[in-house]
Amino acid sequence: MRILIVEDDDILADGLTVGLRLTGFTPDHVATIADARAAIETVDFDGIVLDIMLPDGLGLDLLEEIRSQGVRLPVLLLTSRDRVRDRVRGLDAGADDYLGKPFDLDELSARLRAMLRRRVGRASSILSYNGLSIDTSSLTGRYGDKPISFSKREFAILSALIEHPRHILSRDMLEEKLYGWQEDIESNAVEVHIHKLRTKIGRSYIETVRGLGYRLAEEETKPSPSD
Repeated sequence: MRILIVEDDDILADGLTVGLRLTGFTPDHVATIADARAAIETVDFDGIVLDIMLPDGLGLDLLEEIRSQGVRLPVLLLTSRDRVRDRVRGLDAGADDYLGKPFDLDELSARLRAMLRRRVGRASSILSYNGLSIDTSSLTGRYGDKPISFSKREFAILSALIEHPRHILSRDMLEEKLYGWQEDIESNAVEVHIHKLRTKIGRSYIETVRGLGYRLAEEETKPSPSD
């Protein structure tokens, strides 16, 4: 899940970037409204963490701008301005949630996950397909009665595929979900992660559509992790 952090406090932004990466997100950071505007136009983010007080204006102005343009990305306002009237203004401007500073990183991560679930109409953190269930809050999985562990990037690929069953996701689309701006991408990274996933959940679970990308197999195919 690709998250844009718009925060001008470098220390806080670094902490957010590290912390969110550890909880399964792919975070990118900008410090100004201008840079945020450019980032939103060029990257398919899943959500935004937006500070209100920024060097070149108010985050609320950016929020109202993108909402007027029809951008429906979930937005969590993160700010020290935590009076009721500030929260009301932010929510009325189009924010999906509001968290005051100081804050707990676990709570921020949980609020982001809840926002992203609401965006796709899900109430639960559990995603299921063809005998496999994964928990987006703990980054764990279960095939039948057998628990399965995944790396963060394996989990990101699998959750993206389950959220779009039978859709073909290209290598570029998956890379965009897995890697932030400052991370190096090896030429065969996605292929390596797909191979590891097939080792864990069965070779036939994820199909390769030659020249296009990857998708999950038809639901009636019941692969075994021992395949």
